Amino acid sequence: MAERIPPEVSDSPIADIDEQRRPSMSEKAWAEKTLLGSLEKFPEKPIGAPTGVNQDEHGRARFTTISGIPVRRLYTPADLPEDWDYERYLGYPGQPPFTRGIHATGYRGKLFTMRQFSGFASPEETNRRYKYLLEHGGSGLSVAFDLPTLMGYDSDHPASEGEVGKCGVAIDSLADMEILFQGIDLEKTTVSMTINSPASIMWAMYLVVAEKQGADWSKISGTIQNDILKEYIAQKEYIYPPAPSMRLVVDTFEFGSRFTPRFNTISISGYHIREAGSTALQELAFTLYDGVEYVEWARRRGLEVDDFGPRLSFFFNAHNDFFEEIAKYRAARKIWYRVMKEHFGAKAERTWLMRFHTQTAGVSLPAQQPMNNIARVAIQALAAVLGGTQSLHTDAYDEALALPTEDAARIALRTQQIIAYESGVTQTVDPLGGAYFLENLTLQMEEGAFKYFDKLDAMGGMVKAIERGYPQKEIAEAAYQYQRAVEAKEKIIVGVNEFTIEDEPPNTLYIDESVARHQAAKLKTLRRDRSGDQVRRRLEALKKAAARENQKAAADEVSSANTMPYIIDAVRAYATIGEICDALRDVYGTYTEVSVT
Repeated sequence: MAERIPPEVSDSPIADIDEQRRPSMSEKAWAEKTLLGSLEKFPEKPIGAPTGVNQDEHGRARFTTISGIPVRRLYTPADLPEDWDYERYLGYPGQPPFTRGIHATGYRGKLFTMRQFSGFASPEETNRRYKYLLEHGGSGLSVAFDLPTLMGYDSDHPASEGEVGKCGVAIDSLADMEILFQGIDLEKTTVSMTINSPASIMWAMYLVVAEKQGADWSKISGTIQNDILKEYIAQKEYIYPPAPSMRLVVDTFEFGSRFTPRFNTISISGYHIREAGSTALQELAFTLYDGVEYVEWARRRGLEVDDFGPRLSFFFNAHNDFFEEIAKYRAARKIWYRVMKEHFGAKAERTWLMRFHTQTAGVSLPAQQPMNNIARVAIQALAAVLGGTQSLHTDAYDEALALPTEDAARIALRTQQIIAYESGVTQTVDPLGGAYFLENLTLQMEEGAFKYFDKLDAMGGMVKAIERGYPQKEIAEAAYQYQRAVEAKEKIIVGVNEFTIEDEPPNTLYIDESVARHQAAKLKTLRRDRSGDQVRRRLEALKKAAARENQKAAADEVSSANTMPYIIDAVRAYATIGEICDALRDVYGTYTEVSVT
């Protein structure tokens, strides 16, 4: 980017035109003849901020994105680099650097997948919700698991008490996964599963269910989140230490490239990093660098980047700052292309492509005046679409209160459909491309992300940075600064710190303890009816494989130390998630996070 003159060099109300490297003569004339008079008549002030807030030392109003990036009054060609040209910085959709999207026709040929995140209570109840969403026009499914499942405990484990079915669906064994997808053709339905430490186990259950349906593994498509690095950074639902956890992730890469060529074996997730309080830039940088770390670990295994690279996918947040979010998505595509081609030497174009799912920002949806969240979600979803997302989940307005009711889930889905079918934004590719403000923001995002990359490289990679608490501390500081800005009314949240009223909360979905009793009864029956000897033998085989050193396998095979075949065998014997995770705990141990000060 061209170097800027700091705004504090002058107390003139139009001094910020001099922050540009070369403002045109016509812009200078506009500032003197038109802008100055307008400022005298209508002094600038960030909307809603109290007097004296969001002003610099000269009394000039300060405008920023939600993440704190300064926003100028006006953007012109002078806000782009002197060597800025269309083909180098922007290009055409479907061609490098993919700023304008990975598909030449955008949404004219294929709409984004409308994938509503859903899961609650028992597999039986969630199965009914999935069929409801598909009947109302959903084009993909996304599975939310409850906390015991995410942490690798059976529903009848003491640590599961009070959490069974509360934040997602309870899945204890293959029998539950069979119920979850009963009557849903997995060869024709794309399914995403938000699961991390036990990702390979849930994926194994899914593959066996597909097999039992008669589906061809080479034809099924979907995604497992499987992003353990962001758990250490933000969400904290980890089980094992980083190194063995990364080994399990690479096992899925190796197995997937061999047997499930259309299934994404990871969704590298910035969503939870943003929900933990990061800025948009931190979400972008840490997410993409997590991707770099996964590729590095896979290459150490001996995997070829073009074999597994096309199945790496990403998952981003869509927050409230409309243009900042769009710039984030556009920068992400450019950065990933550069990293995969220049750093890793990928030859296949599909490896260069950043494919991503987006979810609107749950953390942005307050419990106060929850119906306002319908508008917030619509704006966030529109940013994701204008940013070129491949699939989208829109949050329900009652997210801050409970799991969505059917009515709330339907409104969220209808929001996507209105954007897709009524707004007109899907008719042309990257309709905001070339806007000076957006291109400037995109470049700032790109440059800022590479600065974070340099810091992480110097630390020895993301695993080393996590072990010293670096990304955790950066996010904690950003979250603090945002909350401070809200409390000072530097940032206005409608219905929270301004325009407040006394309102009654809507009816919400309540999950009682009957789900836990139901799951415990099913587990008791399962353990009685299955072959206990077979389960024990297969768990012992898994432990031996997990304890072996990994090594490169032949191109048409997976390593004998790859845990996936052994996990699948245990799943077929109806071993439970708790039993399989315990077998791996016996080998790998568990992880305690370093404190962040």
